[in-house]
Amino acid sequence: MRTPPRWRSVLAPAAMAAALAAAALGGTGAAHADDHDAPHAATPAPAHGPQPAHPAKPDHPAEPGRPQYPGKPDQPVHPAKPEQPEQPVHPAKPEYPVHPDKPQYPGKPERPVHPDKPAHPAKPVTPVTPVKPEYPAHPAKPVHPEKPAHPVTPEKPAYPAKPVKPEYPAKPAHPATPAKPAYPATPAKPEQPSKPAYPAKPVYPAKPAHPATPAKPAYPAKPAYPAKPAKPEYPSKPAKPDYPAKPAYPAKPAKPEYPSKPAYPAKPAKPEQPSKPAYPAKPAKPDYPSKPAKPELPAKPAYPAKPAKPDYPAKPAHPSKPAKPAYPAKPSKPDHPAKPAYPAKPAKPAYPAKPAKPERPSKPAYPAKPAKPAHPAKPDHPAKPAYPSKPAKPEHPSKPAYPSKPAKPEHPSKPAHPSKPVKPEHPSKPAHPSKPDHPSKPAKPSKGKHSGHEDKGHGGHEGHGD
Repeated sequence: MRTPPRWRSVLAPAAMAAALAAAALGGTGAAHADDHDAPHAATPAPAHGPQPAHPAKPDHPAEPGRPQYPGKPDQPVHPAKPEQPEQPVHPAKPEYPVHPDKPQYPGKPERPVHPDKPAHPAKPVTPVTPVKPEYPAHPAKPVHPEKPAHPVTPEKPAYPAKPVKPEYPAKPAHPATPAKPAYPATPAKPEQPSKPAYPAKPVYPAKPAHPATPAKPAYPAKPAYPAKPAKPEYPSKPAKPDYPAKPAYPAKPAKPEYPSKPAYPAKPAKPEQPSKPAYPAKPAKPDYPSKPAKPELPAKPAYPAKPAKPDYPAKPAHPSKPAKPAYPAKPSKPDHPAKPAYPAKPAKPAYPAKPAKPERPSKPAYPAKPAKPAHPAKPDHPAKPAYPSKPAKPEHPSKPAYPSKPAKPEHPSKPAHPSKPVKPEHPSKPAHPSKPDHPSKPAKPSKGKHSGHEDKGHGGHEGHGD
């Protein structure tokens, strides 16, 4: 939070006097005694001139009267609501019987031995299925009349004989390819020199041993748990009492018929709204007077000179590390032997010229094809005879009735479940040993008051001199 410029000039002499008194009383050492011998002169507060008077406020024009709105029309009278019919009186509900108090469940006894289950009754014998009756034989299909034979198609005319193709002249024989000359033998590859062995790496100096970690204190002995109490024997469960019979509900009375609603009367016509009067014209706003000039702020006083920061103590020198041993020089690689010169390849022989192809003879012209004869007209199909009607299907014999299933035997009643025992209370757990208290943190050094940055946490010269 910054102080306004008007109060800054008043607070400056008081703050400077407090800073000089605190610097004289604090033990900063003999090194800074010369900086605070001469006291700083107090800066006088600047005299402010008389403030200008504020101009008088202009008179605002009177507000125009609001227009009178027309009165609201009378609301139409609503018809009276029809009376609702009386609701039928419901009969009183019967009082339920009071449930007997449930007995407290004792402990769970041993489960009784269940009796042997009865043997399943023998399954009924399935009746013999009656023999399926033989269906009557299907009647013979009627013999259809034979269809007339198709007319004989006339034979196609014989095509004229094709002309004889002339023989092609024989192709001339290709000249023989000259023999490929033999390549000279490739010289043998020289052997590569062997790789030289690298020298052994130097041994690094041993690292200093770490200090031994102190042993961890032993935990206190864990207390023994108390012995669990023996479970009590569970008594037998009492028999559940029978509930009393539920009374029958009385018959409900018949509902009366609702009377018919009367017709709503016709609503009266709404009256016409009167015309709205026009608003009067607003008067023109007067011109605002010009604002007075802002006075100049007084000059900001100069801050006092900050004292010089003390020199930080010299840090101890780091221990020197052992020098890294120099690697031995790598041996130089041997030069590769020069490759032998390869012999020149023989010149490629020229191929002989190909012979010219003979000209093909022209093909003879094919004779014209004869015209196809017209197909004869097909005769009409004869009328199909009427198919005989199918005989009626014989009725299937009725299925025999299935024999009735025998009734299932009743299951024996299950024995009542014994009551559950009350769980014994768990023994209380022993208390854990308390942890040792941590040492308290050291107090932070106090910060100076004259640094001018209290909100940022940068102390003055007093915090460094402790």
